[in-house]
Amino acid sequence: MWESPITCPSRTIEEGWIDYNGHLNMAYYNVLFDQALDHVYDQLGVGVEYTRSGQGSCFTLEVHVNYLSELVLDDPIKIDFQLLDYDNKRLHIFEQMFHAETGDLAATSEQLALHVDMASRRSAPFPQTVMPDIEALAAAHAELPVPDYVGRVIGIRKSG
Repeated sequence: MWESPITCPSRTIEEGWIDYNGHLNMAYYNVLFDQALDHVYDQLGVGVEYTRSGQGSCFTLEVHVNYLSELVLDDPIKIDFQLLDYDNKRLHIFEQMFHAETGDLAATSEQLALHVDMASRRSAPFPQTVMPDIEALAAAHAELPVPDYVGRVIGIRKSG
């Protein structure tokens, strides 16, 4: 049932997303990654309709984006989603954004998401109806290699 990895709906870089450097503004990389993640959440049953029901939602706890190559106006992109790990409340995910024509890796996003009960606004286990899909997705992605950019740390290395 699950693609391995999941390829999210393609997009094209729009004029309003271009900054004064003439390329995709860093904020819109996050917007595009977030919208791709929403596509996966909808497939898992914890997306927009689930959130509107008032039962729960997924909140981002941490995100790490790597900007690897420029994207400019009208560039077509595709985003691949990979589930790296999960437990009963959290998802560790990784997304890769590619130029859809050249295949160049443009950016990556590693993220930790938390399931939240919207009534209490506190972390809560995923519904039991959702866990089989999360488990099946994890099984489908278990054989994928761990991408090079997973677990990167920000810092300046001191030469000595």
